[in-house]
Amino acid sequence: MKTRRRADATRPRVPVVVAGGAALGALIFVVPLAGLLWRAPWSSAWSVLSRRDALTALRLSLETSIAATAIAVVFGVPLAWVQARVAYPGRSIVRALTLLPMVLPPVVGGIALLLALGKRGLVGQYLDRAGVHLPFHVGGAVVAETFVAMPFLVLTVEAAFRSADRRFEDAARTLGASRLNVFRRVTLPMIRPSLVAGAVLCWARALGEFGATITFAGNTPGKTQTLPLFVYVRLEEGSIEPAIVLSLVLLVISLSVLVSLRDRWLSAL
Repeated sequence: MKTRRRADATRPRVPVVVAGGAALGALIFVVPLAGLLWRAPWSSAWSVLSRRDALTALRLSLETSIAATAIAVVFGVPLAWVQARVAYPGRSIVRALTLLPMVLPPVVGGIALLLALGKRGLVGQYLDRAGVHLPFHVGGAVVAETFVAMPFLVLTVEAAFRSADRRFEDAARTLGASRLNVFRRVTLPMIRPSLVAGAVLCWARALGEFGATITFAGNTPGKTQTLPLFVYVRLEEGSIEPAIVLSLVLLVISLSVLVSLRDRWLSAL
């Protein structure tokens, strides 16, 4: 009883205005999700999910998002290390450009990709001559998702590199380990929680990408139509039930990612 009284005494009192504002702020997120659950056609959910076109869109989304995450890890980890450990002129500009897709409207990103990697683009004209065709192909969807999602990994891993205890790396070097071995056997294991968190966040963002994908890769069923694009088309056609069911699939995936990362991995960020 005394312990409870002490806990009540030390618990800060929240002003009514602040509590009311917090409640309204939470409702901004809760109400739309509640509306989605309220209108969900639970009785026909399985029939919608088992449709061939829906399964094709889901499969394509998984394939492109996993490929985008793999590319982000391969190139994003070295970029994050350089940004965290190497001082060079223009580093702040490179960091700003790296994080720009997080705030850039996705459609604008898609236009930028089209002008850079399109058939007559800055770099795309040379790729086209070499037989590499990205726009309106599945490769274009992977590139678009990588462009939008990779900053989540870079930001997370860069923070981990900055906060890692470099004394362990210095000790490994004094014992004769090469820089590459130190990076592989000391640095990467130290930042593994953040690396996993960044990769999963990157994958979840790539899975839900819409604007850059439809602008750069198009919306061809069975070829470049990912699950978010499939939901958009069903909604445009007036097929509200499939749109709601597949929106719930994306919602469950996103929520599962955040819940699974919260305690185990995000604490390391």
